[in-house]
Amino acid sequence: QVQLVESGGGLVQAGGSLRLSCAASGSITSINAMGWYRQAPGKQRELVATITRSGSTNYSDSVKGRFTISRDNTKNTVYLQMNSLKPEDTADYYCNANLLTTNYYAMTAWGKGTLVTVSS
Repeated sequence: QVQLVESGGGLVQAGGSLRLSCAASGSITSINAMGWYRQAPGKQRELVATITRSGSTNYSDSVKGRFTISRDNTKNTVYLQMNSLKPEDTADYYCNANLLTTNYYAMTAWGKGTLVTVSS
C-alpha cells in the first residue's frame, strides 16, 4: 500500500556531486520524518540524514557540511544533495519514511536502495 522509490545513484569521481531523490506513494495520509541511510559491503546500515515535516534536519558527523537533505511535502519526496563526495561514501543508499497511512496506521517504510559509487 506504500512504496518508496529512490533514484539518482551512479558512479562519480571523488570531489563530485550527486543528487538522490525518493518519492513516496500509496495510501498515505501524512509523512512525519524522512531520511536517508546507507550500507556499504560488509558494514551495517547507518544513518546519513533525517528531516522532519517542519524541516528540522539531523546529519551524521561524516557528512556534515557536504550533504544536504530536503523535502517537498506537496510531492511526498525527499532529496539528498551530495557534494564533495569521497570514496568512503560508496554504499547503497536507502530512503526511509515514518508515516501515517490512510487508515491511520503508523509505520516505517523503506525503499529498495540506489547504489552510489565514488572512485578515487
